[in-house]
Amino acid sequence: MHRYHVRAPFAPAEPPFRRDGFTRDGEIVSTLGERLALNQLPPFLRALLVTDGTVTKILEAYFWEPVAVDTLEQRFETALEPVPWIQVESGDDCLIRDARLRGTDSGRGFAEAFSLIRIDLIPPDFRRRLIDREIGIGVLIRDSGLESYREVLDVGLERTDDGETVVFRTYRIIIDHQPVILITEYFPLALYR
Repeated sequence: MHRYHVRAPFAPAEPPFRRDGFTRDGEIVSTLGERLALNQLPPFLRALLVTDGTVTKILEAYFWEPVAVDTLEQRFETALEPVPWIQVESGDDCLIRDARLRGTDSGRGFAEAFSLIRIDLIPPDFRRRLIDREIGIGVLIRDSGLESYREVLDVGLERTDDGETVVFRTYRIIIDHQPVILITEYFPLALYR
C-alpha cells in the first residue's frame, strides 16, 4: 500500500484522459521530473494507458499468444494510512496482490500489476475465486458478470532498480457504485517500441 501513499501527491487533480480524452501536447512525468511526450510513446502503449477493457485480452491480440496471470505475491494487510482513491481508511483490511502478465509461448513479461482490493466489498464467490488466484482480476470481473467501471487516475514513468524505464497507469474499478479495486499496471517501455 505504501506505493499509493508515496505517489498520491504527484497524481493530477483531474485524470487527464477522462477530462480531455485526446491530449495533443500531453506528457507523462516521473516523480524524478523526467518528462515524456505522449506522442513519443508507441501507439499500442498509448492505447493500453487509456483502455477500459481487459488488458490480458488486448495483450493476447497484440502479441498473438496466450497470456497467463502469474500471482507473484498475495497477502492480507491492514491499512496504516488512508488511500483516498478507493476510500480505504486506516485500520481497514485489504488484499494486496502483485501479478505478472506473461506470454505463455515466449515467456516474456508484458506487464506487472499491483492491486489493492477492498475485499469486504466484493461478492463472496468473486472473493473466493480471487483469493484462490484462479484468473486475473479483469477476466474474473468479466466472467462473473459484475457491472463495473474503470477510471484512470494517474499515468507516469518510473525507473526500475536495474534502470529499465516503465510506463504505468493507475486506475480504480468501481463496482456497485463504490471504488473497490485500485490497480497500477507497469509496462516495460523497451518491449513496446
